[in-house]
Order: sequence, then C-alpha cells, then structure tokens
Amino acid sequence: MEKRRVQVTGGSTYTVSLPKDWAEENGVDAGTELGMFPQNGSIVAEVLAREGVGTEGVMDISDVDGEHLVRAVITMYVAGFDVMRFESDDITGDQRRSLRDTSRRLAGLEVVEETRDHITFHEILDSGEISMHRTVSRMRLIVKGMFEDSVAALVDDDAGLARDVVERDDEPDRMFAMVNRMFRASLRDLRSVEELGVTREECFDYYSAARQLERIADHSTKIAEAAVELDGSLDDDVAEAVEEASDAAFSVVEDALESLLESDDDREATELANAALDSLPDVEERTKTADQLIRGLEPGEAQQMGLVVDSIGRTADYGANVGETALQSAAPEP
Repeated sequence: MEKRRVQVTGGSTYTVSLPKDWAEENGVDAGTELGMFPQNGSIVAEVLAREGVGTEGVMDISDVDGEHLVRAVITMYVAGFDVMRFESDDITGDQRRSLRDTSRRLAGLEVVEETRDHITFHEILDSGEISMHRTVSRMRLIVKGMFEDSVAALVDDDAGLARDVVERDDEPDRMFAMVNRMFRASLRDLRSVEELGVTREECFDYYSAARQLERIADHSTKIAEAAVELDGSLDDDVAEAVEEASDAAFSVVEDALESLLESDDDREATELANAALDSLPDVEERTKTADQLIRGLEPGEAQQMGLVVDSIGRTADYGANVGETALQSAAPEP
C-alpha cells in the first residue's frame, strides 16, 4: 500500500498524486482519462479505454473438436470477449457445425465472418440494456415450468411433455451464460457495474441464484428423461409421494427466490429466506417416504425412480443455497 496526502488547490479542489510505477505500467500520462468509482467509503480509479475499442480473443482449433470445442466457445464468451476468432489451416465441417450450434446457445453471439481457415463471432448485446434482475426473474419462470412439467410428465406418463422439457434445457443454459458473462465483467471492469445499475454484491447474488437455477433445470431434465425411460404409469402411492415431495422441494426454491428478487424490505426478506431453510426437514421426510415406497418396485423402475427422488432432494438443496444468499443480502452492512 502506498500513502498519498490529499492537497487542496484553488481553494476548492482536492487533488492527490498517483504512484509513478502504477501510472507507467498502465500507460497513464498527461491527458489520460481516469474513471472514479465510489465504493462504500473508498474510491477506485480505473484507466478508461478508448471509445470503440473492444476485446478480441483468438484461438487455434486445429486439434480441438467435439465437447472440447463447445467448452472453448462458451469459455471465451463468458470471459467477456466482444470478438471471438477461431482459426485453423482447414476448419472441418464438424468443427463448423459445432461452432455454429454453440453460438446459437449463447445470447447475442453472431457470425460476422467465415472463411476456409477462420470463423469470427461478434457479441452484439449492449450491457447497458440488460437487466440482471429481469434475466434471473425470467430464468426463474422458465425453470419453474420445466420442473413442474417434468414431474407432471412422470406422474401422468406423458412422454411428449417429457421430451419437450428436455428440449427446453438450452434456454436456462443460455441465460446462465449471459449472467455469468456479466458477473465476470463486473469483477474486471467497474464501468460494467455502472452500466448494469447494480452493485458488485448484487451481481454476485444474481450470479449465485442463476447458478442454482441452472442446476435445477438440469435436474428437471433428468426427471423428464426418467419419465421417458419408464414408459408406464406409476403406482398411485408412489406418484402421490413424488408429487408431495416435489411440491415441498420447489416451495423452498420459490420462497428463497421471492426473498432475493422481490422483497424490498430486509425484515420480510429475512423471514422468507428463513422459511425456505426451515422447510428443508419437511422435504427430507417426504423424499424418505418416496424412497421407501420405490423399494418395492421392479429393479429397473426402482433405479429410475431413485434418480428422480434424488433430483427432487437436490432441487430443495439448491433452493436452500439461494436462501442463504438472500439472508446474506438482507443482513445489515458492516
């Protein structure tokens, strides 16, 4: 830490000198513009980039394909690159299809150039027009629909509805990737925080909630896949136990999200978050009841139903994670 004494110039202007080493390392010279960002009693200085300058990432994909290529695209997107260029001496047809398919799973990513040896994507979303709150709230509705429909497909033996749930899984993934991108930008660039209109703490809270919702969507997909595999009506007692456990599990999620996303009163938010956490023992009892009932099923059916009950229990756990985040968000600031 370097100390600097504040000076008063002209009788009304406060000035402070910058450390020379820091200035030279960051290209600060006379006339360089700095952004000043108040941060709860502190102020952070950041060198402002030139207008119109974006970040560009280049990757050689000569030996990258399949899931590794998919992960590479998602990683560059989440890392915050505005322009993503993938190069190879001769990009294969499988690589092109993988790149295009992955770009469709990411919000705002478009192909701007494609040749024999490279494909370039440009991220066109304006962070100033994106609301993390609205994004997570929309994600909440989509995931709720997926979870409820997956359980309904299982209980009602509706394979068509189950397959529809599986097909919907790309949307929560797309939205989580966008939230993740915004969250990482808030850690790297304070201007991003100003554009989003939230604090860094709020960015983290929204990211945490979106992460849990993305996991719940994955478990909803697992329940739907089990419904397709079972291909038959459930025993009435088992079906009732599964419905009761799933209702209890998602009530944990709903109370937690209501606390984090909708409550403006810290006391009310704390009560809702505590209600979510206090409901966990009830979910555990209901999943235990369902577990006991499925032991009497045929081995194949019992295995699938065991996966279903596990997914229901994990859904409640992810809701509890959101509840803990909500409690921390509602706590008094130090």
